[in-house]
Amino acid sequence: MTLRADPLMSDPPWAGPPGFGIGLRRIDPAGWLEGGEARPWARKDALLKRVPRRVWGEVEGSRPGQAEAAALVAGALGIRLPGEDLPPLLWAARRVPDDLVLMESREGDWTATALSLCAGSFFTADQALGRSLEALHHPVPGFANDLLLRVRRIFDNLPAGAVVERRNWTVTAQGDLHAPEAAAARALAARRRPDGSGRGFFVRCERQTLRRLPETGGVLFTIRIHLRPLQALAAEPPALAAFGQAWAAAPADFRRYKGLAAVAPGVEAFLSANPPETAARPSQGAFP
Repeated sequence: MTLRADPLMSDPPWAGPPGFGIGLRRIDPAGWLEGGEARPWARKDALLKRVPRRVWGEVEGSRPGQAEAAALVAGALGIRLPGEDLPPLLWAARRVPDDLVLMESREGDWTATALSLCAGSFFTADQALGRSLEALHHPVPGFANDLLLRVRRIFDNLPAGAVVERRNWTVTAQGDLHAPEAAAARALAARRRPDGSGRGFFVRCERQTLRRLPETGGVLFTIRIHLRPLQALAAEPPALAAFGQAWAAAPADFRRYKGLAAVAPGVEAFLSANPPETAARPSQGAFP
């Protein structure tokens, strides 16, 4: 496992083309899991105790795929598989910052058969469990018409040993990794004052990876959330400039799907108060 620089600084997720797209890129398997959280189980165990169905689920028959996924995670971390009596994917998810989703081919479509989802972006484990690729992505504009067949081919043809990565971004007033309700985030945004400081708004970056399980044939889908205060961009001119361009270029369907209307007053006030040409010079530790 390698520890990577903060992606909001080294490779901003909004630097690519605006709007929706698959945007997968192949990465070195050594960079599959980023690390960077000392005790992820503490955060996840608290949610498992408080809202278990919202953060964990499995369907019957998924344990072999879970076991293979857990073995991959254990190998990446350099640790042994456990003797404890936990579902294997849950054991693995407690040891990494990422959420883990096992996708398996069931009845002719790729289906979520087990998942740990402790940092879901406006959806929950019980909403996703047992759903197909099409059902999971139904809210994404144009997915069924433009992207579904391409995504299915990627899942069908992903070679063993390869790891592919994609990232996306949004802005929210929800400052917690666990953000299951879009309505709650919109309500928070409505209470924020658009005073130009960016205070109370957060850039939410989602890093996703896909990795084939060669023995059972499934795909392990990982989701890592990086959450940073919007105001921290003021200290990093390149990231701020790229963000400002992406914000201005975001198409209407992207804005609707991401719910950006709720945060737009705060973001636009922040960009007006912090134009890239007058942003402060980079400071150490702006993105801890």
